[in-house]
Amino acid sequence: MIVLITICIFISIGTNCNHRCSVRRDRKGFGVARWIEKKLEERRHRVYFIDPMELDLPLLDRMYKEMVSPSEKFVELRDKIKNAEGYIPVTPEYNRSTSGVLKNTLDYFLEEYYFKPSAIVSYSPGMFAGINAAQQLRLIFAELGSPSIPCSLAIPRVHKVFDENGHLIDESYDKRVSKFLDEFEWYVNALTTQRSKGTPY
Repeated sequence: MIVLITICIFISIGTNCNHRCSVRRDRKGFGVARWIEKKLEERRHRVYFIDPMELDLPLLDRMYKEMVSPSEKFVELRDKIKNAEGYIPVTPEYNRSTSGVLKNTLDYFLEEYYFKPSAIVSYSPGMFAGINAAQQLRLIFAELGSPSIPCSLAIPRVHKVFDENGHLIDESYDKRVSKFLDEFEWYVNALTTQRSKGTPY
């Protein structure tokens, strides 16, 4: 039986932060994230695609729960995160960590993530596949109450795996992503069942 799961994909394509978190125009990870979205939809899951370029959030000053009258944009984002049963961040690596724009987006919320799993996708143009960013995200999601599954999907030399239009070139990744999503579904279903029985807090 295939159980419908609602998943949030966070696409993390950031550069530096000045008055707001900026994002790169030539985003290699966009194709990676859309590919993950397609794979989830093929499994009949509902996907919320969260793109910082569209959100254009300011630098964090108050968490959502501290806002007196949050804008419609924040309300919609909060509803997506709260209603999701799991999270998949798609991240590059900047200075041995994830991008500031993803961290800024995640930090607006807290309880919404509790007791739901996350699964990390990282990529890079080099051979290390953004592994340092993935390790940082494990710490971040653990603190948010959304533990990461043991498996991650690391994509080195991303320009040789996806073409300039975001289409998959290296078909070996179809097998890799299948195993990755199988494990993620297992954790989503397990934690969803346990949440239905009650949570520690």
